[in-house]
Amino acid sequence: MKIIAVGRNYIDHAKELNNPVPEKPVIFMKPDTALLKENKDFYYPEFSKDIHYEVEVVIRICKEGKHVAKKFASNYYDAIGLGIDFTARDIQQQHKEKGLPWELAKAFDHSAVCSELFPKENFSDINNLPFSLKKNQEVVQEGNTGSLIFDYDTLISFISSYITLRKGDLIYTGTPAGVGSITIGDKFEGFLENKNVFTCIIK
Repeated sequence: MKIIAVGRNYIDHAKELNNPVPEKPVIFMKPDTALLKENKDFYYPEFSKDIHYEVEVVIRICKEGKHVAKKFASNYYDAIGLGIDFTARDIQQQHKEKGLPWELAKAFDHSAVCSELFPKENFSDINNLPFSLKKNQEVVQEGNTGSLIFDYDTLISFISSYITLRKGDLIYTGTPAGVGSITIGDKFEGFLENKNVFTCIIK
């Protein structure tokens, strides 16, 4: 299982970080050791002083795919969840300034919170799916998959032209505006269609 994540996939988020709106998907990877499931706590790592939360809709690949045509892409994922892409923003900025890869800022242990994954048939419209993140009971991020720059099918087709997708792989589809820093003691709650699907406490 691998985690494939998408950067800058909502226009408002790209603008809040002063990044250009991409013309094609921005892709990076997280290892399976990044996964944090079952509402487990996240322990603030010693190597960073500026970890940011980024809430994202997550889709699960259900069969192997390579060079998947966009018109068939919807057959390649079967479940949807919600997660957080934790980012060491200070490390990311240092690496960006030097033109270095982002892995140390994005792929560290437990940097990918993930809720339970729900059959996509459970949702009335997966392309118009509201989601949100609360920090200490206050909404800090709100999004809707209808605002994705690159939708699920486009992502699957694009990614699979470079990287073979396999059953169980997860795609983190990008975050809307509202990202910010985490602090020890914070409680994060993720919502899909107003249903609480995960809780994560920062330790």
